[in-house]
Amino acid sequence: MSPTDPELEAFLDEGLPPERMSALEEALRGDAALRERAARIIARRNSGAHSVAEIWRAARVSCATRAEWGQYLLGVLDAGHAEYLRFHLEAIGCRYCAANVADLQAQQQALALAANAAQERRRKYYASSAGLLKK
Repeated sequence: MSPTDPELEAFLDEGLPPERMSALEEALRGDAALRERAARIIARRNSGAHSVAEIWRAARVSCATRAEWGQYLLGVLDAGHAEYLRFHLEAIGCRYCAANVADLQAQQQALALAANAAQERRRKYYASSAGLLKK
């Protein structure tokens, strides 16, 4: 199946799921006509002629902010907004937002580990000094 021009544009913006990116890269290597279509898209972009769709994609207007993703992970967004973000992440498969979410989740885990370590230190300090306090 030959990719559409919007799909080629998404490929050039690295905005497709990894599996589709790999498939298109392989197709581009073996198909001169497809490479020519991609070259025309690049030339049009470099000429300064932009459509509303291109500006929308370039500015990532449909993507949530990092703060919104943080609120999403904390579960504090209203149901409609949370459902849109879930759709954007899972159905659309936005790699930029997926990277933001993965980074925020890693930060959450690191903070949880640090909090657990601090709590364990406090417990050990208390346990080591409890006998001294009784005297």
